[in-house]
This record gives sequence, C-alpha cells and structure tokens, in this order.
Amino acid sequence: MSDFPGHPPTVARDVSIVLPIFNEEESLPTMIEMIHEALDPTGIDFEIVCIDDGSSDRSFEVLRRIADVDPRLVIGRFRRNFGQTAAMQAGIDGAAGAIIVTMDADLQNDPRDIPAMIDKLDEGFDMVTGWRVDRKDRFLNRRLPSFLANLLIARTTGIHLHDYGCSLKVMRAELAKELRLYGEMHRFIPVMASLVGARIAEVEVNHRPREFGESKYGIGRTVRVTLDLLTVLFLQSYLARPMQVFGFSGLLCLLLGFGVSAYLTVQKLAFGAELADRPLLLLGVILILVGVQLVSLGLVAEVLGRTYHEAQGKRPYHIREWVVGGQLARSPNADRIRANEV
Repeated sequence: MSDFPGHPPTVARDVSIVLPIFNEEESLPTMIEMIHEALDPTGIDFEIVCIDDGSSDRSFEVLRRIADVDPRLVIGRFRRNFGQTAAMQAGIDGAAGAIIVTMDADLQNDPRDIPAMIDKLDEGFDMVTGWRVDRKDRFLNRRLPSFLANLLIARTTGIHLHDYGCSLKVMRAELAKELRLYGEMHRFIPVMASLVGARIAEVEVNHRPREFGESKYGIGRTVRVTLDLLTVLFLQSYLARPMQVFGFSGLLCLLLGFGVSAYLTVQKLAFGAELADRPLLLLGVILILVGVQLVSLGLVAEVLGRTYHEAQGKRPYHIREWVVGGQLARSPNADRIRANEV
C-alpha cells in the first residue's frame, strides 16, 4: 500500500519502472512491449508506473487498453499538465518496487539497458544514471544546450557526470522516496541524491532516434535549468545554515557602507568638503540599507529552515545503515532482489 494519498493500493515488487507521459500515444504500445521483452527473461518481478501528464491526445485511452491485458501496468492521470518533474515525482511516490527506474516513454531510452544498470547498482551504489554517448538528437537545439547545461552543472556542483539530462536512471527506493522534485529538478536528481550522501555511478546506455512526434524541449530550456541550478546550489550548501550566505553578504555590505560613511564624515568635519553632490554618499547609504536587509533576510531564512526541518520531522543528517548487535541493519526493502534470489 502506498503511503501517499491519491495513489491506489499496490503490490510489493522488485522493480518499478516510472514513465512520465505527455502525448505519447504512438510510442506507448511499443515502449511497454520493449520493457517486457527486456525484463521478462530476467525473472525480475516488476511493475510499470505510467503517469499521464495531462496529455491532449489519446495516451490515457491507449494505457487503459493495455492495462486490460497487462496486470503489471499502474496508471496515474493528472488533472492537467504539471510537467515532467511533477510526473516523475508522482511515479516515484506511487512506486512499490525496491528499485525504481525512471525513463522516457518516447522510445529514445532503451529498456534493454535496465538489467545491466541493476547489476551495477548491486555493486554497492545507490543510483546508476545513464550516459547517452552516441546521442541521436539534433545538435543545435538539443545536444548543444545539453552539453552546456551538463558542463555548467558539473562545474558548479562538483558532481562530475557526463549526462545529467538522461532520464534513464536506476535507484534504490529508500533513496528515491527521499527526493522532493519541483520545477525542472528532474535534471538534478543526481545532485539532489548527493545531498543525502548517495553513491552514484554512470554507465553508457543506448540512445535511439525519435520515431514519433517532436521534442518538447529546446535551447530555451537552458535558461530555466540555470535558474533551477541556483536553487540546487543553495540547497546543496546552505539549506541548514542560510544565515552564513545572507549574513556574510549583509555584514560585508554593512562594513563597506560604514567605512564609506566614516570616510565622508571625516571629509566633512575636518576639511569642510561638500557631500550633497557626491555619488559616494549615496553608495554608502545604499550599502548600509542592503546590509541590514540581507542580515534580516538571513534571520528569516534561519527561522524558515528550522520550521522546514522540525515541522516535517526532518533531520539535518541521513544515516546509510546501522550495526546493531554486530549485525548490519538496513532499510527492509534495500536488498529485496538479492533476498528473493537466495
């Protein structure tokens, strides 16, 4: 049974495959068939969680028709289009698998990569993300902005992956359930996972040319990614101590403002200098006001940060495992597949 309201009762599985869907009626039958062809021979007990993100075509009707003959299919339907990130979050919330796989439904991700990525996960990683080495997209509006975004994210976050934009990711459920994704944050899943100390691996995966429809993303998406990156950087470094970023900047402005004001005061009192027409006077006043505002903002952010953690019962730490009585204790779902194979 899912712990999240709005999701139907689910049966525990080894693997949940999450598919955010927006106007993919042509690709859905082939996509689901390919998933079965890739995973049925492995003996893995899996489900396919499809989230219809307010599609305007017949995607939901196609899913309903497939669900009539495929008991592994779980369908969620948004009331309107909320975006890929929200659809991915809804799928993760409703997933019942010990391992969660996220991928696109447009046939560009290859389900045959999933078993190898699960094997890589079993080497001791918490997340395995795909790297589309031979990417089958147009250069100007897809590969170029993606390259720039990957370079920017890697340089600023310190998490060096080649392909943040690849939707094909495999992660442990206990990690995935901790993620809270908003805006365009699905691109930053590895960064968000690193905030809780996840061990991340990257493997090369196959990438297919688009067969149906048009890409929903373009070079304009880079601007939104940049704005979300600022949010991620703040969460990564200062969520638990916002006063250190706002307070430091505020104190610096106050120090400069008082220094400028003291210099002008000496000029006026000792040398009788005229100050009314000097831009330096305005700069000093502005620096003092900005400094007061930043320190005040830091205090407000500290209160909000404490409310965020305490109201939700969150802790400023994340424990990977316990050892009790000499025995290793982990999340009850962490090793479900391995236990089932014994």
